[in-house]
Amino acid sequence: MPIAAPPIGPNTNVQGGEYSNALQAASAKGHDAVVELLLSKGANVNAQGGDYGNALQAASAKGHDAVVELLLSKGADVNARGGFYLDALQAASTRGHDKIVEVLLGNGANVNARGGFMGSALQAASAEGHDKVVEVLLGKGADVNAQGGPNGNALQAASAGGHNKIVEVLLSKGAVVNARGGFYLDALEAASARGHDRIVEVLLSNGADVNARSGCFSPALQAALVGGHDRIVEVLLSKGAVQRD
Repeated sequence: MPIAAPPIGPNTNVQGGEYSNALQAASAKGHDAVVELLLSKGANVNAQGGDYGNALQAASAKGHDAVVELLLSKGADVNARGGFYLDALQAASTRGHDKIVEVLLGNGANVNARGGFMGSALQAASAEGHDKVVEVLLGKGADVNAQGGPNGNALQAASAGGHNKIVEVLLSKGAVVNARGGFYLDALEAASARGHDRIVEVLLSNGADVNARSGCFSPALQAALVGGHDRIVEVLLSKGAVQRD
């Protein structure tokens, strides 16, 4: 049954509630006909507020391709910031909506914008295991070693999440295996703490420092011991890890 359009009047841009305004609500729900109607009646396409910051970020997070394209055609700021995610690109990257990521980038989205909950679009996609999005972002110039966010960098994000393929892709694109930052000291400590033995082996084969110190557990061996990951403990010891007091 078709969804009835809301009455449109002078309060098209009134703000309040979870989505802040009617346009953001319709965009989040994927109701493209309602979005078009609201815009035709004067809704502000770049109105800020609500959980997603703006309508474009809401549609991008929820995976509504048609709404994203409609909003962009009506002047939505592709790099507008606000809400839970930094911007629409980080929202789409976090959720794994690769087609929307491509549309946003094609409309001028800043592939290296930093900030937001995940630090950057590349970190977001790496943390959540969206390998297609990672490849798209890297192909458009995403900085593989950008720092920031809870995971420090994309390699640590992918290592913590156990995403083997993404770890290998990032390393092949020049990710610094011993880069520091984030909750864990580095990618090796992240993988060791989370029990991802295959990733531990890949990182070590790419030159990870088995005795690096000053992270949350410091060093990786301690992280593996605390987590009870016997296989990783064996691998680290075989590579020269030293247990310290």
